[in-house]
Amino acid sequence: MARLEPLAPGELTHPCDSASLTFADTSELEPLPEGVGQGRALEAIAFGTGMVHAGYNLYVMGSTGLGKHWTLERVLQEQAEQRPQPPDRCYVAAFAAPDRPDALALPAGRGGQLRHDMGQLVEDLLNAIPAAFQSDEYRRRAQEIQDDFKRREEQTAEALAQQATERSIALLHTPTGYSLAPLHDGKMLSPPEFAALPDEEKQRLETAMAEMKDELRGALGHIPLWQREMRQRFQALDRDITRLTVDQLMRGLQDAYRDLPEVVAYLAAVRDDVVDNGVLFRPQGDGEVPAADDPRFTRYRVNLLVDNATRSGAPIVVESNPNYQNLVGRIEHVARMGTLVTDFTLIKPGALHRANGGFLILDAMKILTQPYAWDALKRALNSGEVKIEPLERMVGFAGTVSLEPEPIPLDLKVALVGDRLLYYLLQEYDPEFGPLFKVAVDFEEDWARSGEHDQLYARLVATLQQREGLRPLQRAATCAVIDWAARRADDSERLSLHVGSLLDLLREADHCAGEAPQIGAVDVQAAIAAQQRRVGQYRERLQDAILRDTLMIDTEGRQLAQVNGLAVLQVGDHAFGSPIRISATARIGSGEVVDIERETNLGGDIHTKGVLILGAYLASRYARHQPLSVSATLVFEQSYGMVEGDSASVAELCALLSAVGDLSIDQSLAVTGSVNQHGQIQAIGGVNEKIEGFFDICSRRGLTGGQGVVIPRANVKNLMLREDVRTAAAAGQFRIYAANHVDEVMALLTGLPAGHPDAGGHYPDATVNGHVQGRLLAWTAARQRFAGVGGTEQ
Repeated sequence: MARLEPLAPGELTHPCDSASLTFADTSELEPLPEGVGQGRALEAIAFGTGMVHAGYNLYVMGSTGLGKHWTLERVLQEQAEQRPQPPDRCYVAAFAAPDRPDALALPAGRGGQLRHDMGQLVEDLLNAIPAAFQSDEYRRRAQEIQDDFKRREEQTAEALAQQATERSIALLHTPTGYSLAPLHDGKMLSPPEFAALPDEEKQRLETAMAEMKDELRGALGHIPLWQREMRQRFQALDRDITRLTVDQLMRGLQDAYRDLPEVVAYLAAVRDDVVDNGVLFRPQGDGEVPAADDPRFTRYRVNLLVDNATRSGAPIVVESNPNYQNLVGRIEHVARMGTLVTDFTLIKPGALHRANGGFLILDAMKILTQPYAWDALKRALNSGEVKIEPLERMVGFAGTVSLEPEPIPLDLKVALVGDRLLYYLLQEYDPEFGPLFKVAVDFEEDWARSGEHDQLYARLVATLQQREGLRPLQRAATCAVIDWAARRADDSERLSLHVGSLLDLLREADHCAGEAPQIGAVDVQAAIAAQQRRVGQYRERLQDAILRDTLMIDTEGRQLAQVNGLAVLQVGDHAFGSPIRISATARIGSGEVVDIERETNLGGDIHTKGVLILGAYLASRYARHQPLSVSATLVFEQSYGMVEGDSASVAELCALLSAVGDLSIDQSLAVTGSVNQHGQIQAIGGVNEKIEGFFDICSRRGLTGGQGVVIPRANVKNLMLREDVRTAAAAGQFRIYAANHVDEVMALLTGLPAGHPDAGGHYPDATVNGHVQGRLLAWTAARQRFAGVGGTEQ
């Protein structure tokens, strides 16, 4: 196995080829259509929005910063412009059931017209009805009714008076009613005169008066019936006058809405209610006519819930706070006389109403964390209608008297925007989610890099630059941005599609450009450096702790069973690498490799898996025909938090082999990589940050020319190292090695060849594997002696 050689400087980065960019600055480039590199997502959006069947709503997923909202809204805007205007939605009074207002759908713009017409109708009625009741026709007909009543009363009174006279009784009409008095010789008698009459005469008169009282009582009993009849005739007269007035005023209104049967039916109900309640429009006790805004006329108003008059195409609604009421609407209350009251004009629309006929965009996490909102959305989509229900009713509390508005038919596409984990959790745990959100719109995190794609990415940069009103970027600056995108993708062969981070970089580079007319490469680098510095305090303090030997990391000399591993630490959106000491111990035992991190509950499952692989590698390579007589421990020194991942398993294996084989390790090198059971080294993440983290420590201590990092060969394509690292490597002051097998790494760290086994499986003595194998054989023999096997001394 050949000795590892450092990577050539050209392999440490894969910069953008400026010759492939055919422009001087980004002002020459045409803006790029939305969704660069997102062909899969755009196809899914087009499919979901084009499906007319229920359930084909969208779940738009991807990490933060991919431009999901921006791209989605732009695509939906194109779709919305091609769709018809949705109707206006109104609530009006249901006169037969006031607590259940009716919903009307009118062509866009006519809802507002109906609201205006109904307001004008009330004003017209307040003028026309009082005038109608002051007309000569009304007075004549009212007088006829009164005269008829008076005539009946007079005729009855005359008949009674005639009967009374015939019986020597006087019928007297007083202000308080009718009374009777005895007559004698045509003269009314006073009480003394009546007492002086003979007994027979008095008896006759008393009998006559009693009979007359009965007849008078019977006659007067007809008067309430006549009065009721008179009232009914007056009411009928009032209704006739009101009906004639209302019919005249509403004839044109009904003609204007003749093409809308629901509105015609509503206007007919309004006509009947006005006729029944015409007294409301007449002068009151003080003689004043009520105003049009009198609360009693609220019943004739129109609550224009959704007005689409000025909209072109279908609506696109982005609800940033999708709580229950903002989603399905609410019924407000007002305080009157110390009591909370409501009516249909206090019904307020929700996002589902406003987006009806178009598209509704919601943040998945926000709606899931709002009480009852997620269930309300699913209920509306399943039923195909949106129903406004008070929240207190949802939670089972008794609230104020409220309304039950008629549900409104729902026809829209909902797009939930969230991350991938949430999508798969909903698929797993919510049985209603899959049937309702059948279209997954999965945004790409990065994009394959090529000369053509570099040019397209430059157009993306130009699009953002022009959209934000920033200064043009020079070609070299655009190259620097493309290199940054490859570095952010953690892959020199791909470009990051995180538009949010790209936009931040462009804004900050524009700021760094000062008064210059264009943004140069130095401005882009200054913006990147400023970003790193703003979030770099923790990294610097960690490096200071290493340089002050608070955290023990050797970058020179040799040590037994001690290897410099490399870790990536994530602080918010900022990641950086740092060396960490990995040590091992080994002694005679029964094949157990103890992971101290796992024993102390500081090791994650993946890290534990990596340690178990190390034990399997030792047994497979060195103990196929005899017991693995070793007991070893592994630990991340001075690590006080959770350790997760297997990217340090190569370093752990090297420390373990060093401990078993009694081989010293070169401390000027750091190692990263994952290992499998056959010793092959596998790719890891964060390779650039890890190399730079060890380089920073070595550089601050002083580069010796022997320092470097060993990485998996599979990670060479990911290298996009900083310029100072590349400069030191080109000068031979720092080395980066790429290995395929742990044997290559051990040979580099120990200075000994790895060694190849002979036909019997034995390795040469003066090799890494020979040392390890010999030590294990010696421990096996010692273990057998201690156990008294084969008659040897105990």
